[in-house]
Amino acid sequence: MIPRIFIPDDSGALALGAEKVAKAIEKELKERGIEAKIVRNGSRGAYFLEPMVEVACDAGRVAYGPVKVSDVKGLFDSGFLKGSHHKRWLGDPAKIPFLAKQTRLTFARCGITDPLSLDAYERHGGLKGLRKAIAMQPADIVKQVTDSGLRGRGGAGFPTGIKWKTVLDTAADQKYIVCNADEGDSATFADRMIMEGDPFVLIEGMAIAGIATGATKGYIYIRSEYPHAVAKMNRAVEIARKAGVLGVKVLGSAHAFDMEVRVGAGAYVCGEETSLLNSLEGKRGVVRAKPPLPAIQGLFGKPTVINNVISLASVPIVMDKGAEYYRDFGMGRSRGTIPIQIAGNVKHGGLFETAFGLTLGEIVDDIGGGTASGRPVKAVQVGGPLGAYFPRGLFDTPFDYEEFAKRDGLIGHAGITVFDDSADMLKMARFAMEFCAVESCGKCTPCRVGAVRGTETIDRIAAGIEPEKNLTLVTDLCNTMKFGSLCALGGFTPYPVMSALTHFPEDFKPAPVRAAAE
Repeated sequence: MIPRIFIPDDSGALALGAEKVAKAIEKELKERGIEAKIVRNGSRGAYFLEPMVEVACDAGRVAYGPVKVSDVKGLFDSGFLKGSHHKRWLGDPAKIPFLAKQTRLTFARCGITDPLSLDAYERHGGLKGLRKAIAMQPADIVKQVTDSGLRGRGGAGFPTGIKWKTVLDTAADQKYIVCNADEGDSATFADRMIMEGDPFVLIEGMAIAGIATGATKGYIYIRSEYPHAVAKMNRAVEIARKAGVLGVKVLGSAHAFDMEVRVGAGAYVCGEETSLLNSLEGKRGVVRAKPPLPAIQGLFGKPTVINNVISLASVPIVMDKGAEYYRDFGMGRSRGTIPIQIAGNVKHGGLFETAFGLTLGEIVDDIGGGTASGRPVKAVQVGGPLGAYFPRGLFDTPFDYEEFAKRDGLIGHAGITVFDDSADMLKMARFAMEFCAVESCGKCTPCRVGAVRGTETIDRIAAGIEPEKNLTLVTDLCNTMKFGSLCALGGFTPYPVMSALTHFPEDFKPAPVRAAAE
């Protein structure tokens, strides 16, 4: 058999040198006169091993990584096209501990198939959910999604089925499906991995959502900082349309559904659904007051389903395997799997898909391997730049929406950023306020003014100016922002600030006092 060499062209792998490795391998094949097929797959998400090159040969699928350009000649000399040993040899990728411990449902094909091969997508179980949906009544599709317990993976955790039912039950001459791919949180990359590594699963999920709710048009709103994802999704939509997966007769059925990609202009606040809708309509990206809910009056005033990438990409497995199958994973009201994105000062950074329920300590210590610096873990921020900082004393918290809420935290988009004991939590709290001040759309006063005043007040604390009075003022500002802001940007900024203040009070002491304590 002609060996196939898999080299990721996912953004994360490219940032680590995958393109240079690919060119070096192409050159070596040509110089040695060896016939082989190079497949540009997506990443499996074990970024600490990227660029990870895989070979499909008689021995099966064999991985090597992280591969450097300087390793390429040695790989060929050692016979890596036959799966032979080399210092970069990792063996069967499915048995690499970081990957073997996962429960891959949504990300089952990422890193395995050619992202733009519809044939490969179908060979690995793709389109089964859509074919089943076509044969069902819309209300039955909505019920299956509801019964699965699937909740919004974008951060809010709102039940997906309830949102779909609202749109289904609202009469209108036009309805829309909008995919929120404005993945703006630091340390999050799950949406990008799906769009670059398995784009057809998102297309399939959106088509199912359209059939379930009576929507015939869909939009994927992707952040401008994701050029590779934009290009991959545009190409995948073209391929799906040409194959009849999209169009006036979805897979030859009586259902019509088509979609297109739209690119954002760089505003973090457009990750909030109503700001996103304004942007899609060509307006300034500012928050809308609710009600009316987007499910009733959304895009262009029509009923609109707005779901995150991972929410929609999880739908095909629910339709294929059934509600009970999906619901069997997880705990409490958090059902199914969640793609945890491990980043920051951590040894094994990457995406880890698993059922809800692992403790934060297991994720950081066992899966992440502790800090890359080798110093003790001081804090973990969960949920992006607006997430709370958890100290080691809270590492027994299960990864579950309600359990995190009980401890004044939030899962958000499931991004985890690890900090060692050199982190200054006063500076982290200041960063949260400054971030909000910079990214605020300016629509509401608590966010627009509160974040600026919060930054100034924390600066006064750092300078030792009336620390007790200013600490009280920060708390008061946080309460105002939390309960008075129109959207989650201002409403969630208090989470990192107050958690830093609550769990690491020593970092907020005046400089001379802190120096004496050290």
